[in-house]
Amino acid sequence: MILAIDVGNSDIVIGGYENDRLCFTSRCSSDRRKTIDEYALIFKGILELHNVTPDRIQSGIISAVVPSLRNLIQRAFEALTGSAFLTVTSGIKTGLNIRTDYPGELGSDLVAGAVAAIAKYPKPIIIFDMGTATTVSVVDQHGAYLGGMLYPGLRISVEALSSCADQLPSIMLNAPERLIGRNTEECMQSGAIHGCAAMLDGLIDRLDAELAIPSTAVITGGLASLVVPFCHKAIVVNQNLLLDGLYILYKKNRARR
Repeated sequence: MILAIDVGNSDIVIGGYENDRLCFTSRCSSDRRKTIDEYALIFKGILELHNVTPDRIQSGIISAVVPSLRNLIQRAFEALTGSAFLTVTSGIKTGLNIRTDYPGELGSDLVAGAVAAIAKYPKPIIIFDMGTATTVSVVDQHGAYLGGMLYPGLRISVEALSSCADQLPSIMLNAPERLIGRNTEECMQSGAIHGCAAMLDGLIDRLDAELAIPSTAVITGGLASLVVPFCHKAIVVNQNLLLDGLYILYKKNRARR
């Protein structure tokens, strides 16, 4: 079994691949204060939860947008499994034609998402990743990574609103029952969800106009499934996009283990 690990600012997502099939996914919190041993115990518990023993793990690949956690997570998995793990850094072979000003600065999560999207969907492609930040990646009709956008994520935006406005409560991000809210909580939920959906629709229109060709819109991230039903545009939801991209990158680079 090969593990694909996506280390984000809020969560660590783990996927187990066997015979080119995703067998399980799991998630735990990112915590910069934990030690290698503490993470190894958490990962051991996750594997046991899915009836996977550490000796079944042949290798794996790690993408981390938190630099301080990259080596820590790698060492924890290597201590647990006894296998060498790859990390997605600027020296890894991606096959991606990156056309940004500073290709080496492109986040490993964006690389993985673009690699998977190119392998799975018609080009050009707009990729939305709804995490702590919402990222937008644009791949042209020739498969080149052109660049994208970055703005505060939906959850962090709502939390900022509640913390900065004295009379606004903290709310759960649930699907609004109606567009026009009838109390404070409903108004906040409708504004957050419908506002985010309208932003996605509007960005697709603007990016399609700049590309001068209709695109395939793909979205991933924990809140994607909550927002997409309120979008007017056709958007493909793929919650495992980054894991699939990491697995593809592993296969491209496995000789370097």
